[in-house]
Amino acid sequence: MREIVVDTETTGLDPTDGHRLIEIGCVELFDHVPTGQIFQRYLNPQRSVPRDSQRIHGLTDEFLNDKPFFSSIAEELLAFFGDAPLVMHNASFDLKFVNAELQRLSLPAIPAARTIDTIEIAKTRIPGARYSLDELCKRFSIDLSGRTKHGALVDAELTALLYLELVGGRQTRLRLAPRDSERIAQADRPPARMRPHELPPRLNPAEAAAHVFFVAHELGNAIWNWQ
Repeated sequence: MREIVVDTETTGLDPTDGHRLIEIGCVELFDHVPTGQIFQRYLNPQRSVPRDSQRIHGLTDEFLNDKPFFSSIAEELLAFFGDAPLVMHNASFDLKFVNAELQRLSLPAIPAARTIDTIEIAKTRIPGARYSLDELCKRFSIDLSGRTKHGALVDAELTALLYLELVGGRQTRLRLAPRDSERIAQADRPPARMRPHELPPRLNPAEAAAHVFFVAHELGNAIWNWQ
């Protein structure tokens, strides 16, 4: 099954206040395994980025000034989504911004039922925990060293790892993908040791003769004797 993990960065907290997307990052999973396929774009929000937001993600007006508008990447983004479920951390936040951008282009909104929210999964699995992405990653020993500031692609990659932890997706590796099997087959192994002499038979002559008699007289109509 194909799934797309999505994260966004924005100019603020609510699109109804005029805030816009400034980055979107996506990671493809297939059968709960990352495929290496990603989609990431910085976006010109056609408005200024408040200082408080800049401190979170580090994206400035100067940096975003020459980036494409959402309208120019919408078709490519939707093609990457396809009809896959969308995995998000705090899905209601990211989805409302994506849908606000789609609405500006008179494109259909993405229904909430199509999203999988890692916060909701965490609430079921770990009641009473802190559900920020940072806190949950620390709980599952997911490396945060590459996350000096918020970033849509970085956070999508972290969300993918968290999602796999929450749903047990990492266990799919125990089934051994072809590359794993190949590595194991090619691993150095010590050669099998041969016995210098054959082991003596464990049947004495009388037992061996009794076996021959039994096969000849009691199993004479056995299937292996049919011709």
